[in-house]
Amino acid sequence: MQFRQQALSKLQSPEELDLPVRFARPQGRLVLAVTVAVVAAAAFWAFTGTVSSRLTAPGILTRAEGSYLLQSPYAGQVTGVLAREGQLLAPGAPLLQISTDRGERTVRAVAGGRVTTLVAKTGAVVATGADVATVEKVTNPDEPLVAMVYVPGGSGGAIPVGAPVDLSVQSVPREKFGVLRGRVQAVGRAPQTPAQIGGFLGDARLAAQFTRQGNPVAVLVRLERSPAARSGYRWSSADGPPYAVDSTTPVTAAVHLADERPVDWLLP
Repeated sequence: MQFRQQALSKLQSPEELDLPVRFARPQGRLVLAVTVAVVAAAAFWAFTGTVSSRLTAPGILTRAEGSYLLQSPYAGQVTGVLAREGQLLAPGAPLLQISTDRGERTVRAVAGGRVTTLVAKTGAVVATGADVATVEKVTNPDEPLVAMVYVPGGSGGAIPVGAPVDLSVQSVPREKFGVLRGRVQAVGRAPQTPAQIGGFLGDARLAAQFTRQGNPVAVLVRLERSPAARSGYRWSSADGPPYAVDSTTPVTAAVHLADERPVDWLLP
């Protein structure tokens, strides 16, 4: 009954037109202003902003021509190793001396390049066709390195030529020297088989590693040069590591894809 009497008294009282209108308090106006500003900023970013995306994939530092696997054309015992790892060889240069049932035979380099791996050692017995060395196809030791990155087969079409790439080098501490800078130079047209990758790298083990999740697309990354850096290449840090990086070093590449609009607007 008390609430009913109050309601009836309110209806019977005249309208209070002479009282001032009460606006929002200062705190309320501040909240309203912040809300409007946030909504306006979100709308502006939705129309003009972009979202950057990255694709991460494994790779390796190498030379543009790749490497080849040298196999012994003879069966016998290795009596002499005539080259060393890291040595540059001319085409036809002697690599191994093998004692066979028909006398001493010499295993020679098929093409010129740098010896990256020597499998055969003095005293080892090898069969015909056995792997004895990996030779990198390079004639000039100053020829720049490249990175060969192997991305999932369905991702190759999203990578534009010229896209920036950040390379984390396994032999270089990232937290101290940063990442190696590069740009996409070429993108393969079709996924590569283990045989194709092994033929280019001269290493079937690496080929099996890069094809573990299926046949990938090869992406050639050109490393950006920096004469001021000890390594000769540009890093995210000021100078990079105080030593040179070598081929056959594993890397992890972060390819920066083209920026995308956060909202696709459909207009009539």
